[in-house]
Formats: sequence, structure tokens, C-alpha cells
Amino acid sequence: MIRTVRWAAVAAVGGALVLAGCSHPAEQYPPPGPMVAAIRAARTADRSVVQVTPLRDPAVSGDLDAAHAAEASGRYQAALDKVNAALKLSPEAPDILQYRAELEIFLRQFPAAAADARHSYALGSKVGGLCASNWQTVFEIAQANKDQAGMAAAGKAREACHEAGPIRM
Repeated sequence: MIRTVRWAAVAAVGGALVLAGCSHPAEQYPPPGPMVAAIRAARTADRSVVQVTPLRDPAVSGDLDAAHAAEASGRYQAALDKVNAALKLSPEAPDILQYRAELEIFLRQFPAAAADARHSYALGSKVGGLCASNWQTVFEIAQANKDQAGMAAAGKAREACHEAGPIRM
């Protein structure tokens, strides 16, 4: 009886090891922090002659301040909830849509982030830092998905966001 129980246990462990060997590893995406840092760096690094800064409703500013505070403490879902509240008040604000895309990357909601970045681009200025961050978002997601064509297209679009000033002599 004891010998039968031992063999049953050995067989169970062996079966579990065989099944574990057949499983597929989880998708390996890069950590979201460096992705968002690259997106934000694209925005600040762009030195286009044109930079658009929207006027803001105070209620929207309050929601965005709360979102930034939540993000700073690592509460990305709470930050996203505050950004969604801001978007209810100002649904076509391209900078808020881009911020939501960045939070969605922290939450690994890549399709939603790409859609928000593209929508932000459609509503916003086609030059400057916001434009660069829109396309860097699409680039980062394409890179995470190992989409070479998507990376090339987004990189080219990001470069088109730069508007150099006049040459002064």
C-alpha cells in the first residue's frame, strides 16, 4: 500500500513536470516605466519653433493635479480614473488624451494607449512636443510588439513633428 502511494506521488510529480514543460511562457513586454520615460523625453526634447499649450478649465486642472499625485505614488488606476473625469469635462483635449495613453502604458493597456495617442495626434498640433510624444507612444508599443514596420512608420512620423525655426544670420 505504501509503495503504491509513493509511485502515485512520483507519477503525479512527473506528470506535472511534463505539463509544465509544454506550457508557453507569458508574453514578455518591456517594463512600462522606461517606455513612458522615452515618451516624455520625446516631448521635452523636441525644440520645434511651435509649441501649443492649451488654456485649462480649473475643474480639469484639479482632476489632472489629482491624477499626477496618484501617478507619483504608483496608483495608476486611480490616476487614470482622474484623467477620465477630466476628459468628461474636456473630451477633445489632445494633451489629456496623451496623458491617458501614458497611464494606459503603465497599466499595460497597449491597444488603448495607441488609440489614445493617435486620437490626440488627430486633434492636436501636427508639430511640436505633443506630436512627438504621440508618435513616440506608437513607436514604443510597436517596439514592445516587435513590429518593425510599425516602428519605422512611427519613427518617421515622429521626425516629421519637428519644425525648425528660421535660420538667422
